[in-house]
Amino acid sequence: MRSGIGLNGLPVATIELKNQMTGQNVDNAKKQYKSDRSPKDLLFQFKKRALVHFAVDTDEAWMTTRLEESQTFYLPFNKGYNNGKGNPPKPGGYRTDYLWKYVWAKDSWLDIISKFLHIEKKTVEIDGKKTVKEKMIFPRFHQMEVVRKLSKDAKKHGAGKNYLIQHSAGSGKSNSIAWLAYRLSSLHNQFDARVFDSVIVVTDRKILDTQLQDTIYQFEHKAGVVKKIEKDSTQLAESIYKGSNIVITTLQKFPFVMDKIAEMEKIGGKSVSRTYACIVDEAHSSQGGESSKKMKEVLSGKNLEEAMLEETDDQDADDIEDEIRKTMLLRGKQKNLSFFAFTATPKAKTLEVFGERNSAGQPEPFHLYSMRQAIEEGFILDVLKGYTTYKTFFKLTKAIDDDPKIDKKKAKTAIARFVSLHPHNLAQKTEIMVEHFRQIVSKKINGQAKAMVVTGSRLHAVRYKLEFDRYIKEKGYHHIKTLVAFSGVVNDKGVEFKETEINQFGEKELPKRFNTPEYQLLLVADKYQTGFDQPLLHTMYVDKKLSGVKAVQTLSRLNRICTGKEDTFVLDFMNEADDIKAAFQPYYEMTELEQTTDPNLLYDLKNRIEQAQIIWQSEVDNFAKVFFNPKFNFANQAKLNAFLDPAVERFKQLPEATIPDGPLSQDDFKHTVISFTRLYSFLSQIIPFHDIELEKLFPYARFLLKKLPKKNIEDSLKLDDEVAMEYYRIDKTNETPIVMEKMAAYKLQPATEAGMRRKKDDDKSFLSEIIQIINDKFGTDFTETDRLFFEQIVEACVSDEILKVQARVNSLDNFRFPFEESYNDKIIERMDQNQDIFNRLMEGGDFASVVLNTIMKEVYRRLN
Repeated sequence: MRSGIGLNGLPVATIELKNQMTGQNVDNAKKQYKSDRSPKDLLFQFKKRALVHFAVDTDEAWMTTRLEESQTFYLPFNKGYNNGKGNPPKPGGYRTDYLWKYVWAKDSWLDIISKFLHIEKKTVEIDGKKTVKEKMIFPRFHQMEVVRKLSKDAKKHGAGKNYLIQHSAGSGKSNSIAWLAYRLSSLHNQFDARVFDSVIVVTDRKILDTQLQDTIYQFEHKAGVVKKIEKDSTQLAESIYKGSNIVITTLQKFPFVMDKIAEMEKIGGKSVSRTYACIVDEAHSSQGGESSKKMKEVLSGKNLEEAMLEETDDQDADDIEDEIRKTMLLRGKQKNLSFFAFTATPKAKTLEVFGERNSAGQPEPFHLYSMRQAIEEGFILDVLKGYTTYKTFFKLTKAIDDDPKIDKKKAKTAIARFVSLHPHNLAQKTEIMVEHFRQIVSKKINGQAKAMVVTGSRLHAVRYKLEFDRYIKEKGYHHIKTLVAFSGVVNDKGVEFKETEINQFGEKELPKRFNTPEYQLLLVADKYQTGFDQPLLHTMYVDKKLSGVKAVQTLSRLNRICTGKEDTFVLDFMNEADDIKAAFQPYYEMTELEQTTDPNLLYDLKNRIEQAQIIWQSEVDNFAKVFFNPKFNFANQAKLNAFLDPAVERFKQLPEATIPDGPLSQDDFKHTVISFTRLYSFLSQIIPFHDIELEKLFPYARFLLKKLPKKNIEDSLKLDDEVAMEYYRIDKTNETPIVMEKMAAYKLQPATEAGMRRKKDDDKSFLSEIIQIINDKFGTDFTETDRLFFEQIVEACVSDEILKVQARVNSLDNFRFPFEESYNDKIIERMDQNQDIFNRLMEGGDFASVVLNTIMKEVYRRLN
């Protein structure tokens, strides 16, 4: 059902309403806008009539300000539930009734149009020509709510109260601050008196945050309302004395602001009662700590260990939170000054000073938009899903030697050598990072991905930069270039190094230069680890001890989204996974670090999927022919659906819920497919898989999950999933020719002892022995009856003509490759003969490994 909202006879919003009880939901509403509502119609033209378009069902609401057919981009407009996405249950009503009761109510709607809605203009360069891009900004629900709640509370209590707003990255903080500054600057109390004479916005950048500054300017067009303070304190004092509506300044001048506000209590001997709202923008610095402490002393001839120790001691130095808190405590609480502090990661002391007291007397944020909600709503990526320590990375890459379906040649010799690496042997770590970036990361985000190397000190950064450039030049990798970021001057054995001299351009240019295709790797030392917004940053190599807030700030540099960016990756040489998880826990609900140490788990999951007989190989093959065809366009998905729909119908025949010891259920199958897609996405960032069947199954499984009947969180669509899959398809299409050629890596090894047979071991009662080994090692109670199962497997393998040839021309180690696949096939063929043993073998682990190795040795012995 289509509806709308009008103002003075003009349509200002359209609404597509769907009712799940009739079999349709919000996805149908979005699809209807994309396919049945032409953006050429006057009602739907950008800026001409309707300003926003809502897709709504009884549970969720989404909105867009620009219809562009299949390219239409929707944002969730939900309240959030349990600090996650969605909406809370509403006893006796719909979950989305807040829309017509709160958002679309007459006064609310007029407020949104007059004080929130605006056109954002950005100048971009396309093909060397500058052009202005326009975007209609409509507030997300949490932005509208926080601005209204803060304004309402400030109007009630007046000046003198402090507020803490904990909003995650991805919350749209710049817009929230701009809306709040604009609202507070014109806020009047019940007596029609201004609540605040001036609003002062404090940002932690020495060079004012241009995004924030431009956003505030665009909200208020009257000359003189917004005053930017970039020069000296005299300019700031003048703005405060004159009572400029909105003043934007930096942390360096914050103590001066406090002093001047105190002085304003008396001017010329007369009492002057002026009030101020101070909005603090993100309590962390991106510029190496210069904004909250003196420049570090120059490192003179120190070794790497000393440099790291010195800068590790300093890594928890005061940031903007501490600086402002200390300044406030020194001056005491001022009744004419209210603080509005925005941060994603408040410290305990910050909560004490700025937090609201709950019913139990504990401080908490005035308003919360959690990291979990931002991730679930698709505004940022979960950096912990791609986090791995080097210990785990080593085990995964080492496992290549034991896995026939992974190209062994891709395992660099540096990986094996790392076990004995000295902590500061930069050359070998450099090889690992550069090769990982070249082989894996450089193909991400349609070949645009970038990486950051977080070093332990400024001296580390300098030496890493020299080593990276040396290695890249030696290998002839002309497509990889590096930049370095550190503060001040580094003296290394009498040679002075400066960031600007190494990079050969000014410090202010670095973010812009790194944003170009020319540079791929940025090496940093306590700089750009926080407050650095680069969506193409996909991977981070961490060679520095991190803890607490610093860990969260640093890894969160990866979480920005962009077209084609599906995941992130962190390779950590220095920290433990449990420590990183503990650091994120206070700010990130439901934290789970997904890691594994065995790539063969992927094949276990693939086997389970195949055993279910829901997905047929013929349909996967046909799907792949269409999906990986370079000429395929997502605008025409009919062909893909033809190969997905039969699997959906087979899936519907399964029982919905899991029954103990019962048949495979829909939940079981769906969980297995989800686990497979997650694990493949994770492992493919570490190990260069060259199994064509995996490559084909992954996109098929991803699309199948979208089509299976939806009933839980796991099944919801990602914001830009079609576009993301398109970029995955392009990446994999480009890799396909190479992948096909790499299959040759699994050819049998040539004979080393042609015509000669190896001496047989003494005959033993093998089958009875294996039963005894298993019972002793695993506490099982297998009997001689179970011996028949193993006997059948052995005899079937011995009778296999292909295995006979392979056993005679290969060593035992190389025989493992062809044997394992044949062995698994024979196990599956006999699954009904001994379900207990079959289940144990399919669970993997030590039991399955011992059985496989023992049978393999016996088969190899009998064939030679």
